[in-house]
Amino acid sequence: MYDPTVARLTYRGLLGRRRALILGALPVLLLVISAAVRTFTGADDQVAADVLGGFALATMVPIIGVIAGTGAIGPEIDDGSVVYLLAKPVKRPTIIFTKLIVAIAVTMAFSAVPTLLAGLILNGNGQQIAVAYTVAALVASIAYAAIFLLLGTVTRHAVVFGLVYALVWEALFGSLISGARTLSVQQWSLAVAHEVSGADLVTSDVSLVTGTVLLLAVTVAATWFAGQKLRSLTLAGEE
Repeated sequence: MYDPTVARLTYRGLLGRRRALILGALPVLLLVISAAVRTFTGADDQVAADVLGGFALATMVPIIGVIAGTGAIGPEIDDGSVVYLLAKPVKRPTIIFTKLIVAIAVTMAFSAVPTLLAGLILNGNGQQIAVAYTVAALVASIAYAAIFLLLGTVTRHAVVFGLVYALVWEALFGSLISGARTLSVQQWSLAVAHEVSGADLVTSDVSLVTGTVLLLAVTVAATWFAGQKLRSLTLAGEE
């Protein structure tokens, strides 16, 4: 199910100079903000939760998911180079699964690690806030990578639609509108984070069971549909 060659090519595409700079911009900004906040406010648990929840989880993680998820396959489909990959003796579900693993790994590396560091800077992991939001970033990375990988297989405008989803639905509606929160990856991951922290500073509008089930369901469904979409692509001579 995992092909090292496909993985190597995908990592190379995702971590090229330009894309790596884009991936690294938000984590650097998070760390700078965290350092500035700590300098001016000191170690404050509520402020730490606000920064990690409002910027790291609500904005940074989904945007990095967009870049990694769509970038894992979208450019290959757009420029037609995917035909060379499909012509190789590798099963198409294996291609999707491998690209998903790479997208998850990249999203986790550029979101969860900076979230942990930012939490330690903000309040030294008081009330387990840094660890809780890091766990939220990890589980959210899996779902986001699957969603945006699917998006990369179904439209040439995957980055645009992904950013609209990340910035409008997750960062805006998912944070402010109660009805939208139950359909937000952010809230599902916060349910897991709340269980980790056990503190009232980390809360979610959904239960742990609901959040976990929805995270798994969306990840599996998005991966399956992406595989079906890739399977529907035909090469000359296959018909």
